[in-house]
Amino acid sequence: MKELLFMLADLCMIFAGFFYGWKFVRRYGNYLLGLEWMIVATSGTNFLLWSLLGADEGSVLYSVAYFFDAFSRSVGITLILVLGLRRVTHRYKPSVAVDVGVFALAIGAGLYLQQFRAPELHVGPATFYVVVNVITTLFLAYFSCRLWRIGAKGLAIGAGLVTAAASVIAITYDFFPIPGDDEHRTLFYIAALAIWGFQMFVYFIAYRALHNHNVETGVEPASNEPSVARA
Repeated sequence: MKELLFMLADLCMIFAGFFYGWKFVRRYGNYLLGLEWMIVATSGTNFLLWSLLGADEGSVLYSVAYFFDAFSRSVGITLILVLGLRRVTHRYKPSVAVDVGVFALAIGAGLYLQQFRAPELHVGPATFYVVVNVITTLFLAYFSCRLWRIGAKGLAIGAGLVTAAASVIAITYDFFPIPGDDEHRTLFYIAALAIWGFQMFVYFIAYRALHNHNVETGVEPASNEPSVARA
């Protein structure tokens, strides 16, 4: 049963990443969020394949999983997420150089940090992950407040709750293993994958709500949305 729940949670996250990532790119031209969502989905696909092929820690897929994990925990679902959401909170439109630069930074961080692996606790990297998550959470609290102010109270509450849940996962990840979990931390990953998938879904519809509000109030010209998105 645990294995089935793990697969379902992972598949849901993979779907959310690819589906809403593509929508971010096609509908809003937001490559930061779109590519990061698809990278998370790719990470989930790799993780699923690794699990189905025997969960061998000597496999190349195992090393790739740690790279993707470090990529998103360090820069992807932190700096890239914040910069991407600022498109609807501050009308921030990064240049191509910024887009390339932050992804290059994420790749560098992923390559360096992937060496710090379980089961040993690496306090420095683990603390770094928690600190950048806390900083990101502060911005996401502001993001939820913006939703509340435009009248999207349900979305504001949803974004706040999923952000809080993701923060719990971030803290639990290295410091507080779930009692009774197996050596592959299946219970933890069932919860984590489900929350990460829901997080991508909620942030997309919250982004859409703020974008539409900006267009309706004249803050964001309707012409800025790619015409192909209306097809």
